[in-house]
Amino acid sequence: MTLPAGRILGVDPGSVRIGIAVSDSRRTMAFPRDVIIADGASVTRIVDLGLEEGVTGVVVGQPLSLGGAEGDAARAAREFAVALETAFAPHGISVTCFDERFTTTSAARQLQQAGTSSKAARQRIDSAAATVLLEAYLSAQRGDLDHDA
Repeated sequence: MTLPAGRILGVDPGSVRIGIAVSDSRRTMAFPRDVIIADGASVTRIVDLGLEEGVTGVVVGQPLSLGGAEGDAARAAREFAVALETAFAPHGISVTCFDERFTTTSAARQLQQAGTSSKAARQRIDSAAATVLLEAYLSAQRGDLDHDA
């Protein structure tokens, strides 16, 4: 699904922390935001952040298996996306899922290459993964890479 023009919110859901990133309005870059703790109020906090950031769409990472199948984590991400879609609907903001295989691995590698210590990387990995996810989505929408959504 192609989201409407404007800023996009990238969400990398996890059972403990939820990584967040936001694109610029031209959708050329993604910027990490502080993680959100995964709890009963996380959907509300994400909606509030999305409205504050002026986003027009939300992309949720769905960790499919190497073969493209939906396992437990991907199912949980899809269910989380449905909850976000319901919460964002009154604001006219669309939510879509995007295959996020390898985003955490890629984010960890980028943090390591940047010289980030292991302890600091653990604290930033979720938002970094959301940034990688959002950049992959933006690239796929521009046609920069061949990625199945």
